[in-house]
Amino acid sequence: MLGAVHHLLSKPVVYLHDKLSPRQFFILSSIFVGLSSGAAAIALKYFVHSIAAFVRTYAVAYDGFLLFALFPLVGILLSVLFVRYALRNNFKKGTAEIVYAIVKKSSILPTHQMYSNMITSALTVGFGGSTGLESPMVTTGAAIGSNFARTYKLSYKDRTILLGCGAAAGIAAAFNAPIAGVLFAVEVILTDVSVTAFVPLIIAAACGALLSKVVVAQGVILGFTLQQPFSSGNVPFYIVLGLLAGVTSLYFADVFGWVEKVIKSVENIWLRILAGGLSLFVLLILFPPLFGEGYTSIEVLATLQSDSLIDASILRSLINSEGELLLFLGAMIMLKAVAAAITLGSGGNGGTFGPSLFVGAYLGYVFSSLVNMTGIAHIPVTNFTLVGMAGILSGVFYAPLTAIFLIAEITSGYELMIPLMIVSALSNAVTHYFQPLSMEGKKLSAMLNLTVENRDTFLLSKLDLSTLIETNFSVVGIDEPVQSLIKVISSSNRNTFPVVNTNRDLIGIIHMDDIRSIIFSPEKYEKLSVKDLTIKPAAIISLHENLDTVLKKFDETSQWNLPVVDNGKYVGFISKSSVLTKYRSELLKTV
Repeated sequence: MLGAVHHLLSKPVVYLHDKLSPRQFFILSSIFVGLSSGAAAIALKYFVHSIAAFVRTYAVAYDGFLLFALFPLVGILLSVLFVRYALRNNFKKGTAEIVYAIVKKSSILPTHQMYSNMITSALTVGFGGSTGLESPMVTTGAAIGSNFARTYKLSYKDRTILLGCGAAAGIAAAFNAPIAGVLFAVEVILTDVSVTAFVPLIIAAACGALLSKVVVAQGVILGFTLQQPFSSGNVPFYIVLGLLAGVTSLYFADVFGWVEKVIKSVENIWLRILAGGLSLFVLLILFPPLFGEGYTSIEVLATLQSDSLIDASILRSLINSEGELLLFLGAMIMLKAVAAAITLGSGGNGGTFGPSLFVGAYLGYVFSSLVNMTGIAHIPVTNFTLVGMAGILSGVFYAPLTAIFLIAEITSGYELMIPLMIVSALSNAVTHYFQPLSMEGKKLSAMLNLTVENRDTFLLSKLDLSTLIETNFSVVGIDEPVQSLIKVISSSNRNTFPVVNTNRDLIGIIHMDDIRSIIFSPEKYEKLSVKDLTIKPAAIISLHENLDTVLKKFDETSQWNLPVVDNGKYVGFISKSSVLTKYRSELLKTV
């Protein structure tokens, strides 16, 4: 059935592919990808709401909430079962995996990622897992763009841009924020994008946002109406909030990473699910707003109705003053990272985008409420709640422009642009000072085995060392006589000769310049062997080494050719000139 539908829908696209110019078809492709990714984001939110509508019937009263708090365990279990048996554990998640696919897999994402992230995240978040839907939306959109490009045999460059178009449209549809969608794709996914990519990115993001606006009349996830204008007199407090957001972002990243590592250290998957589900149960009966994405509680904060957030908590009888309420809300700033890490580490699917906004909203609310309560000044709590979200998002994802324009767009105006810029910039500066890479950046760095915080290293990471290896070097055995070496030299057009043993382990090399005098002195042949002429190479390159360190070895040794080994066995040579030529070619693609 699905195959028939796909065949029917593909017919007009094939027709247009044949009739339009490559550029025209590419622009049309960005529209198709944008609409498809927007529709996927809407569908995902609908699935989550459908599940949540059933689950929340148990949360009406306090007695029912005890059962309600166990549902995240069900969602994680169902998600793991789907990955284990439907996908056979062939499942990747997170923006780092998308960037890795761009760098190492020619921007090709598996077909199942067009639906697998939707299913697993819907089960996880719908049943109350304390994580967000944005990362699955981005991955789904990126997979749609990648597979569309593969279907119609577009180039690697176009495939990469369409992958970014899908990601941009997912964010744009989620928040009705097309500019934020484009900037997210540029800052987080396409970290080395060319100017020509902006047009299709903008088109795709606009299509995704338009579709969400037509279908649901606002962003799929979150929307606000700004109630108070910006006052320049509050700038000092925004500066303090920006610094606090930076410190909190560092805490979020460190605690999230540590807790996720601890929960993943439980080797038995079923025990891990049980441990994660029960841990979430304890957190939820104490702090119910940690349930699910938490966007409902953000809207409650923004409308200054925070009293209602304690209704289902077993701590509600202990909270009798504004100070105690702020202590309760402040605890969730610290615990959201823990809850999100438990959810993802125990087998659920989601992302840290939503939890970042949650922490930022609570930070802004608690900070501004404390300022007002102490009488230092009277500052607008709603504005600080919204700006706080930008601060944590900027500090966690290292994406200040995305954070600024996301909040500006979801508040339907740019009244808060100045405080958004102050808080996002300061938060980003603090986190960058202590941690050069974001959470996803660290994952990508580990996957690529290099740092990716600058353009050169990122471009080098795109190159595959194995494709640059030259194998037309004549090999000489370590135990062979000099006569055998002379014979090899006579039939070779190279000046360097690798020396190996019987197992093809690299023992050393022989340079023509070092033995030139011996070649023309036959009387020395009987006195010497290949072993006597072999020298240790200035450096050796591992087959799986990244090209950033390879270039450093060339610079340190002043060599133009270095041998490559795989577990000690000789593979070939790589030349500095071939690396630089390939690098220049890759650089031209981004212009």
